[in-house]
Amino acid sequence: MKNALIVLLGSSVILAGCGRMEHVGQRPEFTPTNTGAEHLAMAVPGLPRSLETRRDVDRASLWSGGRNSLLGDQRASERGEILTVVVEIDEKAEISNTTSRERSAEESLELKQLLGIPQRLDQVLPSGATSDNAVDLGTDSSYEGTGQVKRKEKLTLRIAATITDVLPNGVMRLQGSQEVRVNFEIRELLVEGYVRPEDISRQNEITYDKIASARISYGGRGQINDVQQPRYGQQIADIILPF
Repeated sequence: MKNALIVLLGSSVILAGCGRMEHVGQRPEFTPTNTGAEHLAMAVPGLPRSLETRRDVDRASLWSGGRNSLLGDQRASERGEILTVVVEIDEKAEISNTTSRERSAEESLELKQLLGIPQRLDQVLPSGATSDNAVDLGTDSSYEGTGQVKRKEKLTLRIAATITDVLPNGVMRLQGSQEVRVNFEIRELLVEGYVRPEDISRQNEITYDKIASARISYGGRGQINDVQQPRYGQQIADIILPF
């Protein structure tokens, strides 16, 4: 049983490593853009909100209220439309805590007279023992702890996102992705969440702090990322070993 477990574990590690062998000496490939929720939202737009039709002359007019006019609202509001997400994170946090606690307690109980019970008890107790001081306890404890946390993050990015769905209450779900390849490394930026139409600016932009349930990921894959990640054997050892 032990040998079978070792063989199974070794086979799993080898298969996991073989999956990455095909990338040796090759640049990481981009993720296809013709798949996913963004492409589906742009390829299959939602149902129109209004069944009213306009004449071609009104659509081409610069002074009409339509979105294609000079004074029209250019903000994204329909499924499949694109807006810009501005990510500007510059946060710094410092937390310092100090805790100190001391406690002292003493308990004493004497039984000199209790219906003659102490005298009878003294007769059966070993030599030198007495029930005069039946209970005499004392405790003393102290505790002191110190903790400190420092964190600083700064990230400035802009990414175009696609409205993938419009909920019945008008809130829009957006999703965006961006990949940049430099030599043998791809930098990935992903953003996802829910926005209100009124939070989108006239420049068709929205900041990350106005995105509900925001999911922002900035990372990479390629040779540099492979070198920075611990090997499979080390990851398994970190999980299994208790020390």
